Amino acid sequence: MSHYYSENQDVPHSRKEVSFRFLDTLITLTTDSGVFSKDHLDPGSELLLRHIVKQFNQQSFCDAGCGYGAIGITVKKIFPESSVTMFDINQRAVDTAVENCKLNKVQCEVIQSDGFDKISDSFDMVAINPPIRAGKTVIYRLFEEIEKHTKKDGILLVVIRKQHGAQSAQNKLTEIFGNCDMIDRSMGYWILKSTKH
Repeated sequence: MSHYYSENQDVPHSRKEVSFRFLDTLITLTTDSGVFSKDHLDPGSELLLRHIVKQFNQQSFCDAGCGYGAIGITVKKIFPESSVTMFDINQRAVDTAVENCKLNKVQCEVIQSDGFDKISDSFDMVAINPPIRAGKTVIYRLFEEIEKHTKKDGILLVVIRKQHGAQSAQNKLTEIFGNCDMIDRSMGYWILKSTKH
């Protein structure tokens, strides 16, 4: 079965516009079928954004598995001096994210990539709302690649539902980074934070 964490989408296009306000900043985005949460900003991503903004040092940021670009574009709008890289395996998501950068008049690097295959940079902060449907093997590989692409003293922020394996994700991140704190737990979501030492 096709799902959003796949390279090419064969589902018919069904484009729509979604808007949300975050910290008094209005974000309007085009979405499409075959991308994650096409009808609205999902609550997990909104919670993740709140923690990104609290902890961001305004340098380099990576939105891993960016979908149509909601997180990366919001970060760039709020922190215009930062450099933002977004990637997704899904070509339709990447095309939509590029379009949304233009729509919101922000300059971000948007790359179609299976994990970090096509990315050589390292980042001060990486954030991910993991592709649960892709399975733990894929998610844990992404965590390992993120660690390699996080600068010293840089941080990873993850949002994951408790019933989707938050505890095992925390254990895996502790194994990879040597640390992982649950910094928030609300609405059934956990926010996990690991720091690269």
